[in-house]
Amino acid sequence: MNRSRKIMNLVNEYVQIFIGIILASIGLKAFLLPNGFLDGGATGIAILLSEEFPINISLILIFVSIPFLIMAWYTVSKKVFLKSICSIIGLAIFIHFENFQSITDDKLLIAIFGGLFLGAGIGLAIKNGSVLDGSEILGIYVNEKYGISIGKTILIFNVFLFGITAFLLSVEIAMYSVLTYLITSVVIDFVIKGFDNYVGIMIVSKKSKDIQELLVKDIKTGITVYKGSHGIGNSGIQKDMDIIHIIINRIDIRKTFNLIDSVDQSAFVTEFDVNHVKGGIKRRTLLN
Repeated sequence: MNRSRKIMNLVNEYVQIFIGIILASIGLKAFLLPNGFLDGGATGIAILLSEEFPINISLILIFVSIPFLIMAWYTVSKKVFLKSICSIIGLAIFIHFENFQSITDDKLLIAIFGGLFLGAGIGLAIKNGSVLDGSEILGIYVNEKYGISIGKTILIFNVFLFGITAFLLSVEIAMYSVLTYLITSVVIDFVIKGFDNYVGIMIVSKKSKDIQELLVKDIKTGITVYKGSHGIGNSGIQKDMDIIHIIINRIDIRKTFNLIDSVDQSAFVTEFDVNHVKGGIKRRTLLN
């Protein structure tokens, strides 16, 4: 039963990644590419190079992603690395074979809906343990090596990118591209509910020991165990038991709930927002 559930979860993850690839490719081929607009990150670099050189953007996207994938090998899990390779190649294939006509010539609509589709696609990929744009991996690498936050790294990266765009193409395109990037970022955060934020989870289960072992082994998170009493109905019957309390990255929510279900489907689980985390060991993003 547990094995079949794991297979179903894995299939569900890849289905959502596939949907993310489709959404991202629609944003690129139906909105951004026909009108010379850019997004941030590796995708933006690929679009910019395709504007300057007569090379198929699908090939450029794969080539530009190679340095980020090398970083992924050293900074995230091998599972994420393999998923990301499949996702980026899949996106490149879809971009190559899709033949959408430009839907609108309105630059504001292009920036808004191009960013919306692209952000939804990237967000779905990240939520399921993959990336379509390597700038997130760059952020993780710089954060671990130099201590600069992921958000600041991506922002600095894109400031340089849009500056180059203004110089090579036009200031107007660079300005609209900034708008596209901002919309993409907001939609990514909305889809994955803040991929660089943390949530708290409290777990009450008769199989607390088994869940604790798997949390440490698979989620690689520290745990706090409270000694509590479990009441049943109106009879007031009580039983001493361990209550698990953990703080995890939002991107690990799906994996954590799947893990709990694999041990005890009747476990009582509450999730709550964490506004500030200080001290302890905080895990890296995308470590599935």
